[in-house]
Amino acid sequence: KIKDLFAAGLIDPSTVLLLVNAIYFKGKWAVEFKKEDTKETYFHLNKNERRTVQMMFQEGYFNMAIIEELKMKVIELQYFNNELSMFILLPEVDCDDFTGLEQLECALTYEKLAEWTSTTKMQPLKVKVYLPQFKMEESYVLNKTLQEMGVMNVFDWGKADLSGISTKDGLVVSKAIQKTIMEVNEEGTEAACAMGIAAVPLCRPITYEFKADHPFLFFIRHNQTNTILFFGRYSSP
Repeated sequence: KIKDLFAAGLIDPSTVLLLVNAIYFKGKWAVEFKKEDTKETYFHLNKNERRTVQMMFQEGYFNMAIIEELKMKVIELQYFNNELSMFILLPEVDCDDFTGLEQLECALTYEKLAEWTSTTKMQPLKVKVYLPQFKMEESYVLNKTLQEMGVMNVFDWGKADLSGISTKDGLVVSKAIQKTIMEVNEEGTEAACAMGIAAVPLCRPITYEFKADHPFLFFIRHNQTNTILFFGRYSSP
């Protein structure tokens, strides 16, 4: 699934050792989006630009929170077996200024994220969900990031000790590379337990709308451990 891992010019005669991490993720929804409900529509990059996308649609009960102070909605879309969930953080559109995403990113911390997605905030609500199909592919050179985290010696000719993986002297990591691919589409497997997040009320429920037709943040969480596996921003098709 992952092709062209090494971009042109990444490897040169001075390259000794590459540390490579390649990840491919294609999740199966607990409850699928029906392909016949997917329609071509516009995704608004900002107040002046828009592009067409294939917009998926589904109506049902989803865990959702409305964060008033940031004018934002958070929704949980569960994957098969409910071991993983995708959370989408969608700021409201301001007709005069598309700054919602920037404001959200400035306010975002791990503690805030945990609070917004906690069981005290998220409620099972009836929601019309509109989500674009998308595929994201990105490569990163992580040397600087790892060094800022304290991983220093493996990049230093005078200090690197990689004798545990090679008997060759003078071995040092030239570059640490990560490539990630994520694909989101309608595919999924319906699971009866997915609809067990809430009892259907006897009175007619209010139906909310979650329309991701403008930039949003998303992350994928392993639910048992609360570990974030992926985190990203979708701002342009």
